[in-house]
Amino acid sequence: MSMHAQFRRRYRLDETPVPFTLNGVLETGRRGDTVLTAILSVSGRLRQSEFTGEDRAGFCLIGACQDCYVMLANGSRVRACSTALLPGMAFITDLDAMAGAAHE
Repeated sequence: MSMHAQFRRRYRLDETPVPFTLNGVLETGRRGDTVLTAILSVSGRLRQSEFTGEDRAGFCLIGACQDCYVMLANGSRVRACSTALLPGMAFITDLDAMAGAAHE
């Protein structure tokens, strides 16, 4: 990604890698990561607001506010702060890419 990561991993560096795709780019999280942790470990934002276009990084981080919803490549949405990262997950967090996925 062109942006610096929001999170910097300081521990669990030797955990099993978990591959996922973010806006078409293959990335790697770690076993035990939530979707939010995995994305913010490689990106400066979790998603763009569909209303304002502003970058978002989650808010409450406990599953209450719904600010962390991200779109899967299949069009469904998951709450990133409480969803475990699974191998092969594919996320679309760029507004232009989301619009394209919605019209397919």
